[in-house]
Amino acid sequence: MMISRQYENKLAVISLLVSAALWGVIWYPLRLLDDAGLPGIWSSMAMYSAAAILVLPSLFSWPSVNQKGWLLGLALAAGVTNIAFVIALVEGEVMRVMLLFYLSPIWTVLLGRWWLGEKLSLMAMAYFILAMIGAVVMLWDPALSTPWPQASADWLALLAGMAFATNNVIGRKLANVEMKMKTAMSWWGCVVVATTVILLLGEPTPAVDVSIWLWACLLGWLGIVLMTVAIFYGLARMPVYRSSVIMLFELLVAAIAAWLLTDEVMSMQEWAGGILILMAGYGVIRTQVSK
Repeated sequence: MMISRQYENKLAVISLLVSAALWGVIWYPLRLLDDAGLPGIWSSMAMYSAAAILVLPSLFSWPSVNQKGWLLGLALAAGVTNIAFVIALVEGEVMRVMLLFYLSPIWTVLLGRWWLGEKLSLMAMAYFILAMIGAVVMLWDPALSTPWPQASADWLALLAGMAFATNNVIGRKLANVEMKMKTAMSWWGCVVVATTVILLLGEPTPAVDVSIWLWACLLGWLGIVLMTVAIFYGLARMPVYRSSVIMLFELLVAAIAAWLLTDEVMSMQEWAGGILILMAGYGVIRTQVSK
């Protein structure tokens, strides 16, 4: 029994590391698809459609599910999170996007206070201030004398982090809903959001070879599905604070991949702001667990 539990714990850690590593490098095949003529919004639509088709039968139980409004909110939040994050990674600097996205634990605390009535401790407020200082340091541009995001990728990274926090809080509200249903709603939400953006922007259908579309679908089947299954397996078998720390491995993988595969270089100012954001995010996670 003890051996079985130890094996399960090790497998949970490995699953989270695999998921974090894949999220840390998924931007690279997406950029290759973009270079091949398939923009980020279209590759997102293709890969999430490929994944969503696999869970289509789960939606058949929709009539018997309570809290349908929250499920629709989950689908929208997941769609905005993933589509904004993918496009930001394709268009922006990898580590800058990753670090701005990691403000999400702060937004989660604030939304938890607003929607769920969770208490906001003094330590949580202190970490929120620390995170905002980190964001200001990271975004400050001496030439413009402003701490606001300077490019669309920055805004999309922040939007993705806020939407991810919304996704997390709604997920707590839907704790009694089966994971299959929530996964199906999340993936189909990505498809709907991507399609909506394509229609609103009037994005023309890319004139690329069928093989490019197949590669995008393959990324959905082998990437999105594997990452989702791996992270759900790990999260279900260990404390939140421990899994959150393990998932920071994503940043290490992203940093190494960006260094090896691109010519992107973060300034000391950006690293300083990013470190403050990570410290605040980790602090918030520890504060929530200690309650």
